[in-house]
Amino acid sequence: MMTLVLDIHASLQQDVADCLRAHPAVENFTLAHVEGHGVQAITSSAVSARDKVVGYAPRVRVEILLQDDEVAHTLALLRQQVSGISEHGIYWVTPLIQHGKL
Repeated sequence: MMTLVLDIHASLQQDVADCLRAHPAVENFTLAHVEGHGVQAITSSAVSARDKVVGYAPRVRVEILLQDDEVAHTLALLRQQVSGISEHGIYWVTPLIQHGKL
């Protein structure tokens, strides 16, 4: 299994959540509100004047557990169905060593 982590602008949260809910390979995902700082965040047209002055933008981190062969398909689906995700989001994939219920 793999963990796909998305770090997206907060304005994309609903569209991403809707896309993931409709995708049969995604059984569960977690959303967390975070604040990001970086060159991409400051120059983005989606960032307000206040956020540019403060130096960070409201972001949402999405964590998704997927089978190895579903990661590429899920990324392709997000790119197709969520307008603006390419400009206002980054992702990374890490192997999942162990998971379970407590």
